[in-house]
Amino acid sequence: MASNLLQTAALHAGTIPFSRPPTPGVHPLQIGFCGLGAMGYFMARNLANSRKSLSSSLLVYNRTVTKSEKLLAELGASAVKVADTLGQLATECDVIFTCLVNDAVVMSVYNEFAKALVQSPPTKVKIFVEMSTNYPALAGDLDKLLSSFPHTRFITSPIFGPPPAADKATLVIAMSGDYRSKKEVAFLLVPAVGRKVIDVGENVEKASTLKLIGNGNLAAALELLAETLTLGEKSGIGQQIVYDLITEIMPAPGLLAYGNKMINDSFDGSVGFAMDGGIKDSSHILRLSAELNCPMPAGINAYRSMITTRAIHQAQVVSGTQRWDILDESALIASSRVAAGLDPFDSKKVCA
Repeated sequence: MASNLLQTAALHAGTIPFSRPPTPGVHPLQIGFCGLGAMGYFMARNLANSRKSLSSSLLVYNRTVTKSEKLLAELGASAVKVADTLGQLATECDVIFTCLVNDAVVMSVYNEFAKALVQSPPTKVKIFVEMSTNYPALAGDLDKLLSSFPHTRFITSPIFGPPPAADKATLVIAMSGDYRSKKEVAFLLVPAVGRKVIDVGENVEKASTLKLIGNGNLAAALELLAETLTLGEKSGIGQQIVYDLITEIMPAPGLLAYGNKMINDSFDGSVGFAMDGGIKDSSHILRLSAELNCPMPAGINAYRSMITTRAIHQAQVVSGTQRWDILDESALIASSRVAAGLDPFDSKKVCA
């Protein structure tokens, strides 16, 4: 037994910045998950799979019930149960994860949670874990909303990584808020959902801030990547050779994944990270930088390219000539291509 504990400690060394929480009682925690989108579906699936040995099913809720039913069909009734309402999730679960599309939806969902808790106040510890990409002030609002209920704790835990990383459970997870709650949640998520937790302190707004900083870094890097690939194409070298160079001198996983999409014109946002999500995140980043008097010109350029690309795509939608209904964020290269006299979404097309 002691040997097993030592092995577990070694496994988590460097990946979870907390000591292991107390051993659960006779009954395992009831876990709930709200939001089965491009990221949430994989995260919920992996979390449910990690609970199978405990004979504890994951209670899931999604506004579009077909996604919940899809997860149920994939894993079976022993691993997944579908909640009928948000109130059921809030009242029946000990830990509730939310992964949602934007701030307005997050606030709406938590207001529904609050209504349910008014009717059925918690009698034991209940932890709400918000994993979406939001403006930091929202975390403070949610914390204030939930703090009025007994035994109720709230932490923010946004995630870093694209859908394929969620699928493979290799996400990086930021956490801020109540220490004991972070400790409990960290060991639920690693290695089931992610590979590492970064602790950002007890101020619930700080993990959301770090998430925006990380996304701002990526957006600016994608803008530079788009510009250099376009220059390679215009110079006659070709974007493939420029991409090959990048794989040798700057082999960051995000750059390689998005760069591969750019050179292959793989801009289907329904299987990646949608452009509208990138625009939403970038608007949060620029708002934060303005409030803190910290200019981010690279972020502004990325935001401008995303807006330009969306405008080009929407014009194609109106004319019925679009190839994709939803654009991936990597399509921001369209702005650089058009500025250079190239076709926005077809790198093989020769323009006069």
